Amino acid sequence: MARDLPIGLALRRFRRLNGIKQGHVAELFAVSQGSVSRWESGAHEPDAVHREKIAAFIAARTSSDSDHALKRLVETSTQAVHLICDSTHILLAASKARAAQWDGDAQSYVGTSLWRFASPEIILAEERLGDAGWFERPFQTLHFDTGSNGSNRIPVAPSRICWESIPLSGGRTGRLTTTIDRHA
Repeated sequence: MARDLPIGLALRRFRRLNGIKQGHVAELFAVSQGSVSRWESGAHEPDAVHREKIAAFIAARTSSDSDHALKRLVETSTQAVHLICDSTHILLAASKARAAQWDGDAQSYVGTSLWRFASPEIILAEERLGDAGWFERPFQTLHFDTGSNGSNRIPVAPSRICWESIPLSGGRTGRLTTTIDRHA
């Protein structure tokens, strides 16, 4: 099973981008400000209940007109691309080229996390995002090579991947995931 997503780092980015104080987050989740600080620094992982609450709080949604336009652009792209919530890996949209690689209709995966389909290289790239400053600001880009994930439902083929963070409405951040080049 894949390692948990760095939810504390994602919370810190969301909070900073939206001008929300740690004390306010602490009140929302009925914990101390120190707990929020430890989550955000990675010194302590939130328990399962708080992880769920944090994920719901920071999860991206495509709810505004501009988000709908982005979703439409992704869905009509000729490239193998999909848009996820950068914090939770919940699928927001997928192109027909991407969906053609998956088992079943892409719409059946919208609203669910794709994290369980991550390849070992995707997991490693995700683990390194915090050190690279990914969660400190929007408009990030990362290129890396991945191997297969061994899944028949949502396969990841050996390829060159591009991740691009993109701001969404409500202070949330999306991640465009594009296959640049498939390896043999």
